[in-house]
Amino acid sequence: MFLIVGLGNPERKYDGTRHNVGFEAIDAISEKYGIDVKHKEHKGLVGKGIINGQKVMLVKPQTYMNLSGECVFELTEYYGVDPTTELIIISDDVSLSTGNIRVRKQGSAGGHNGLKSIIGLLDTKNFPRIRVGVGECQKGDMIAHVLGRYDDEDRKRVDDSFEKVVGAVELFLEGNLDSAMNKYNVKEKIE
Repeated sequence: MFLIVGLGNPERKYDGTRHNVGFEAIDAISEKYGIDVKHKEHKGLVGKGIINGQKVMLVKPQTYMNLSGECVFELTEYYGVDPTTELIIISDDVSLSTGNIRVRKQGSAGGHNGLKSIIGLLDTKNFPRIRVGVGECQKGDMIAHVLGRYDDEDRKRVDDSFEKVVGAVELFLEGNLDSAMNKYNVKEKIE
């Protein structure tokens, strides 16, 4: 089974914020494949289904961003999931232009507290991830930036990015992570 985990914060007040782009990506995958993400399990909301012939579990950790690793760790342990080949994390990235995505086989947390938590509890940084650009913090208050909402133009860019995220997940499930990186990683500077 593959775990596809989108990071975010669980309360309604965080809906539509930059930090919750991982939850929104899971919603896009859920909608395309008809997988309801409503069952509570191991500190997360989960939905099980099939994508391109592969058994998957879509996951939205309900532990708040900084403790995302608790849910991810429990699920990988319970289901015997190999983080290096059967897990993909979707999170926000302030170093990417809004709506761009970056697919990586592994990497550091890059200052992202959700990824830090996952790396700490899994005791490895060697797991695939998709980072969705939410734009650079312009005013110096990173917390306000990631918990803030998009203007109309950026909202459209992010919504459009979910098609790329779904495509990257599909390639990952086919064992073509390199193809996903080649197709979707855009080398451009923050605007």
